[in-house]
Amino acid sequence: MEKRQAKAPATVIIDQDAFGRINHTEVRWLGNSGALINSRGTTLMIDPLLKGFDMPLLIGMPIATDEIPGLDAVLITHSDNDHFSRVTCSEIAPVVKEFHGPHYVASLMKAMSIDGKGHDIHESFEVGNVKVTLTPADHAWQNEYPKHKTREFMMEDYCGFWLDTPDGSIWAVGDSRLMEEQLNMPSPDVMLFDFSDSAWHIGFEGAVRLADAYPDSKLILWHWGSVDAPNMKEFNGDPADLAARIKNPGRIIILAPGEAYRMEKP
Repeated sequence: MEKRQAKAPATVIIDQDAFGRINHTEVRWLGNSGALINSRGTTLMIDPLLKGFDMPLLIGMPIATDEIPGLDAVLITHSDNDHFSRVTCSEIAPVVKEFHGPHYVASLMKAMSIDGKGHDIHESFEVGNVKVTLTPADHAWQNEYPKHKTREFMMEDYCGFWLDTPDGSIWAVGDSRLMEEQLNMPSPDVMLFDFSDSAWHIGFEGAVRLADAYPDSKLILWHWGSVDAPNMKEFNGDPADLAARIKNPGRIIILAPGEAYRMEKP
């Protein structure tokens, strides 16, 4: 029996103004596990999947690759094709100043003639007025499946990204099984939050624990409502289920793809 699947709200088209200089920080969900962040004119995308995915989608893309006027950086958490979209990255590369990710992801970029910059977990670097730090993730699922084990995948091949902006902190946790370190971070202002129940993700019960470890953090939900896969736990999280279990459920932010969440310095 096919499972009912929660679907994202109708897509909001991203216009050129989203890339201009503003006096605050905006976070826009791109669908699936992607985000566009504009922090007072510094623009970054995390794991953009705008074209070329190999599964049917429930959403329209909020922006086409050829409509992006420019980005200061693209940040890639890991090599799975729903996060590292080779088609998307290749097509936007001419207007992106820098690509960043774990060392393994950077090596894949270089094989595509993209000058990706590789980093260690916990390493920090600056993109304009934003400080970016790689946070740990546990997602080496390929090692358990011979068909996909093209090499020995390591913990350091996967990451999340912590962004310190002039208007507060944003933590893109990344795909990961729940780790003790993830429960003992400084309290982020905003979390880009994966709540799927897959064994190689944080899992639903883990998502409740992670959310409740930071009861005042805003939760922008991603990795849900975008891919037409009602029987795949990786893609079929339901925000209502999470809201029923966590502390302060009113802090859950359900964005339409392309819709902006505004952060301002207190």
